[in-house]
Amino acid sequence: MTSTTAATIPARTVHPARRWAQLIVGLVAYGAAVGLMISAEVGLDPWTVFAQGWSRTVGIPIGIMTVLIGIVVLLLWIPLKQRPGIGTVLNVIVVGPVIDLTLLVVDTPESLVARWVVFAGGLALLALATGLYIGAGFGPGPRDGLMTGAHARFGWPIWAVRTGVEVTVLATGWMLGGTVGLGTVAFALLIGPMVGVTLPRLRLPEAPRRQRGTLRGTDATQAVPGGTGGGA
Repeated sequence: MTSTTAATIPARTVHPARRWAQLIVGLVAYGAAVGLMISAEVGLDPWTVFAQGWSRTVGIPIGIMTVLIGIVVLLLWIPLKQRPGIGTVLNVIVVGPVIDLTLLVVDTPESLVARWVVFAGGLALLALATGLYIGAGFGPGPRDGLMTGAHARFGWPIWAVRTGVEVTVLATGWMLGGTVGLGTVAFALLIGPMVGVTLPRLRLPEAPRRQRGTLRGTDATQAVPGGTGGGA
């Protein structure tokens, strides 16, 4: 009797302003986190290696390149029949410029120890930022949607799609001059467990009319927590 009654109690509502604030703060923090890890120069996540490689090859700022890559990834959603949320679109628009702003004010430390401190701070901030912007419930990052879309469209396992895509972009970025190092390994090993801590604590309850679509996007991102790197 008690369990049945508890199950019918509606989730608490969250004011839209709180949800929007969490989204924007999360995206800005995400861009700053990526900028810190770039400044550390000890290795990057696959998508940021990809963006950095193309940035150095073409000769444009990495933040702008991140935006351009995000737009291309979103276009790939069309044949996969995926619908981006407003958070997905803002992810593409906001993260890149914040990366460039961060790189303007944060220099690479001379000491290797200091660089690892900067990297660790960026990684921790990125895990927090991921929990914030995904937890706001406005949709997954563009790269996560690409992977889950391929899974939904073709039935391929998410882990296989993620591995194939990230190995490809990592190898391409490295050949183009992107930074690959121990930080790349640290990111791959740690970001999933770290987001596994932040996301459940920062996820906001969904409004009833949005529950089905938004939860599906959030679950997709949870399935590929390491795939949010480099401006998800």
